[in-house]
Amino acid sequence: MSAQSRSEIVQRALDLAGTQLFIGGEWRDASNGATFEVRNPATGEVLATIASATPEDGMAALEAASNAQEEWAATPSRVRSNLMRAAFDRVIELTEEFATLMTLEMGKPLAEARVEVTYGAEFLRWFSEEATRINGRYTSSPEGNLRILTVRRPVGPALFITPWNFPLAMATRKVSPAMAAGCTSIIKPAALTPLTSMAFVRVLEEVGVPAGVVNILPAERAQAVTGPLIQDRRLRKLSFTGSTPVGMALQRECADNLVRTSMELGGCAPFIVFEDADLDAAVAAAQATKMRNMGEACNAANSFFVHESVAEEFSQRFADALGSLTVGDGLDDATQVGPLVSATQRDDVARMVDEAVSAGAEVLTGGTAGEGPGYFYLPTVLTNVEPDAAIITNEIFGPVAPITTFTDEDEVVRRVNRSEFGLAGYVHTGSMARVLRLTERLEVGMLGVNSGTISNAAAPFGGWKHSGMGHEGGSEGIEDYLETMYVGFTDPFGA
Repeated sequence: MSAQSRSEIVQRALDLAGTQLFIGGEWRDASNGATFEVRNPATGEVLATIASATPEDGMAALEAASNAQEEWAATPSRVRSNLMRAAFDRVIELTEEFATLMTLEMGKPLAEARVEVTYGAEFLRWFSEEATRINGRYTSSPEGNLRILTVRRPVGPALFITPWNFPLAMATRKVSPAMAAGCTSIIKPAALTPLTSMAFVRVLEEVGVPAGVVNILPAERAQAVTGPLIQDRRLRKLSFTGSTPVGMALQRECADNLVRTSMELGGCAPFIVFEDADLDAAVAAAQATKMRNMGEACNAANSFFVHESVAEEFSQRFADALGSLTVGDGLDDATQVGPLVSATQRDDVARMVDEAVSAGAEVLTGGTAGEGPGYFYLPTVLTNVEPDAAIITNEIFGPVAPITTFTDEDEVVRRVNRSEFGLAGYVHTGSMARVLRLTERLEVGMLGVNSGTISNAAAPFGGWKHSGMGHEGGSEGIEDYLETMYVGFTDPFGA
C-alpha cells in the first residue's frame, strides 16, 4: 500500500474515533473541558487529544443508561438482534480503519489487528443470535400444588471497565451480551487505548442503537469516574478486565452496593510440552500464543514447562523461531512484532528479565530493548530458569518466554496448580489419556490441547482462582446479564 493510501486510512480511522464523550446519544466535551493525550507507542507521537470524563459526566451517563433501560428491555429481541447484526456488518466493512486505529494506539502489527477486528466483531454476531434464545421454563412442583414459571429479565444498567490490550474485542465481548439481554451500559475504556472503543460506539450510533443504550466515558483517571457509579443504586452490574489487584479493589467497592460482578483478571498461563509431543506443532503453537499481541494478553503462554528429555531441542528451535521475527512499527506490513504499549510496560519486562539472568538464567535470544523511539523489546527466550523465579510465577505481559524443565506428569501438575492464577493453560502431548487426566487435574478455566489458539466467541472465556469469575462468550456469556424471576401459580387449570 502506498504511503498516501495509508495516510488516508489513518485519517479516516482517527475521524471515526473522534475526540469526545458519548452520553445519551450525544457527543460532547467533558463537563469541565478536561482532556488527555493518546500516544502512538511505536513513535511516542500524540495521536489525539480527547475529552477526559469527570464524575459529573459519569453521573450523566448513568442517568442516560437508567432512563433508556426500561424501553430497551422491552424492545423485541429480534429488533435488538438486527441492530447488533447491522453493527457486525459495519465493523467488518471498516476492518482497515479499525485495524489501523488499534495499531496506532496499541502497537500490534496490522495483520494481528485485522484478526482482532474479525474476532471482536464476531461477538456482535454471536450474541445477536443469542438475543432471541433467552428462555424460561414451566413445570409443576413435586407436590403438585403449584405450577412453576421462570422468566429471564435483564439485570439493568452495566458498567464496563476495559483493558488496553484488545481495545475492540474487550468492548464487543462485554457490550454484546448486555445488549442481547436488554441491558444498557457505560464503557470506561483504558486511557492508553480509548480510540478504538470510541469508534465502535460511533458504529452503534450509526446503525441506530437508541440513545442511552451504550455510552462511553474515556478518562485519564478511572477511579474518580467509576467510584461514584459503583456506589449508585441504579448501577446493577460491573464487568472488569484487568489486573488481579485492581479487580480485588473493585470487588470490595462493589460489595458495599451489592453490584453483580464478573472479573477477568490476571493470567500466568503454563505451556506444557511432554516427551511425546510433536515438536514442530509445539514450537509453532508456542510462538503463536507467546507472541500474540507481543505477549500482552492475559491468556498468552507465560511459563514454559518442558520435559527434560526434549527441553534442549525445543528451547533451541523456539529461540530460532522467535529470533527470526521482524520487530518494528506495526503500520509497516513487514512487521511481525510491534512495541509494548508504554515505557512503563517495557521497563517492567526488562526488569524481570534482568532479575532472572542475574539469578542464573541463560538468554538464547533477545534479552534487550529494541531500537527506535518506541517502546520495543526483542522477543526473548530464557533457559535454566529456577522453578520459583518471579518470571515463572508472575505474569510477564511481554515477548519473553522463560523455560523450566520437569521430569513427570505429577510434578508438572503440582507446580502448575501451585499458582494463584488459573486462567488458561496449554498442553502438548500425543496421549489422549493424558489429556483427559489433565482436564480433571489442572486448575485452569481454559485448556488448549496441541494448539496455541483457544479464544472464540462461541466458547466461554473465564478463569479460576485469582484469575477471576464469570464467563464471556459462548452460551454462558449472557448469563451474567440476566436475572431469574420465579412465579408460582396455584392450580391454573381449575374451574
